[in-house]
Amino acid sequence: MFADAARGIAHAWRTQKNLRIQAILAAAALVAAGLLRLPLAYVAVLVLTIALVLSLEVMNTAVEALVDLASPEIHPLARAAKDAAAGAVLVGAVGALGVGAVLLTAALGR
Repeated sequence: MFADAARGIAHAWRTQKNLRIQAILAAAALVAAGLLRLPLAYVAVLVLTIALVLSLEVMNTAVEALVDLASPEIHPLARAAKDAAAGAVLVGAVGALGVGAVLLTAALGR
């Protein structure tokens, strides 16, 4: 089971530029958290937020692959499924920016 999951993550890493960009931004956020000496509770929230966004991106990759398999030809419902999955990633990423802003504001205000 772990090997299957690792293979899926590796596939997403190889094929999805956005996942690689998000991982770099996540690493930068964690470095910033360390430099700012954020409390461990803040770092825990940050780590969970990062995990959510990266998980959504991997799930988006799975949805896209399934849609391509089920509907190799262009179809409005296939497009709707792909767009909705991408929208979920966008909602998660915007939420992560909000969490980051709150954590930064709280850290600078203490």
